[in-house]
Amino acid sequence: MEPFFTPDTLTETDFQRLSQFIEGHLGIKMPPSKRIMLESRLQKRLRALKYAHFSQYIDFVFSNEGLRSELYHMIDAVTTNKTDFFREADHFYFLMNQWLPQHVSQWDVSRPCKIWSAGCASGEEVYTLMIVMEEFKRVHPSFCYSIIGTDISVKVLQEALNGVYDEEKIASLPLEYKKRYFLKSKDPSRHEVRIKSEYRNKVRFERLNLMDSEYPLKQDFDIIFCRNVIIYFDRKTQEQLVYHLAHHLKHEGLLFLGHSESMTGMDLPFTIVAPTTYCKNKELL
Repeated sequence: MEPFFTPDTLTETDFQRLSQFIEGHLGIKMPPSKRIMLESRLQKRLRALKYAHFSQYIDFVFSNEGLRSELYHMIDAVTTNKTDFFREADHFYFLMNQWLPQHVSQWDVSRPCKIWSAGCASGEEVYTLMIVMEEFKRVHPSFCYSIIGTDISVKVLQEALNGVYDEEKIASLPLEYKKRYFLKSKDPSRHEVRIKSEYRNKVRFERLNLMDSEYPLKQDFDIIFCRNVIIYFDRKTQEQLVYHLAHHLKHEGLLFLGHSESMTGMDLPFTIVAPTTYCKNKELL
């Protein structure tokens, strides 16, 4: 049996190297207060690669081989992916009860309502949007939609594609939603549910880094959800990111931010229409 070892602690020099890269590549703030968190999350990767020192690991990550094979693992380790079904539910009720009914005549099979969940994590937000659209479609049969979810983490995107969740995650959902959209595991010892295949097939997922200068999205969207994402960025990066999102939002389209996020003081082409819900009010050059 190979001896078990604990990697060295993260030195100030190594923390600076990592934090500068993470802030520059991912846009995530890495103040000194996050040093212990970063050390804890990355130690598992050092053990997996049998590195005793963070300096060895960092040298590898920044090498050509490491950028190909290890960078995604490091991103998975340092990003936070917390989400739930119908999280911050008033956004979904606003869509279903107010905004969609007012605009439903715009959309049909030739021109679906296009929705983007940016920073979708393990997919709960995407599938919540699917449920909302399907429930609306039950009342308006001609209504059509398309949904894409994107995230920087390959690990959570795979979880989203699988569509498997702990049963307790849907405990608060209405019974008809549980029956309509989810299947229980055939193994009674596994307290899990899965999105039914016909509904998993109604959404798609892609990897995307919101810090990239250009997004590989060839369409403009009617609705963009980017909730509890910009909170991790500094103010300048937040404004640049939201401006970038605006370029992919149609005129009078909606942008949803998280309830702890705000555009206050930003020079952006949006008008607030509900709490942390913004309407794009002009075209951009």
